[in-house]
Amino acid sequence: MKWLLRLVVAAVVLFVVIQLVPYGRTHHNPPIVSEPAYTSTRGAQLVRTACYDCHSNQTRYPWYTSVAPISWWSQNHVDEGRQKLNFTDWANSRRPEDLVETVQNGSMPPNYYRLMHADARLSSADKQALIEELRAIAGTGGGTGGERRSGGGDD
Repeated sequence: MKWLLRLVVAAVVLFVVIQLVPYGRTHHNPPIVSEPAYTSTRGAQLVRTACYDCHSNQTRYPWYTSVAPISWWSQNHVDEGRQKLNFTDWANSRRPEDLVETVQNGSMPPNYYRLMHADARLSSADKQALIEELRAIAGTGGGTGGERRSGGGDD
């Protein structure tokens, strides 16, 4: 029984110590540079709901993203997401060739994200509308420069 108590105490001490690691807690949102030329209000809202937390400079950070090790994991996902595609720096953002395909096959938004964010659980109609919007803004016909905005800032 002593070993169990020691294990619990060690786990609590480790949890407290890892809170001292600052990575993942600054929650800085860079300014919005440009956004795609959305083709519809509904499409824009679907992109914002399903994609913006990882693929924009308008990330919403729930309270639990300030607690390590979740803070490390979530910050890493946001950093990677912004690097792969950033809807709020559209003019400078890479546009993955498989953007539409990742939504069609269900890998975006990821399961773990949908589990924690009910608003990202899209109906079939919403998913199809999102795909149509992504096709429009990712193609050469729409969203190549987008509208320029200033602002952003921290949440």
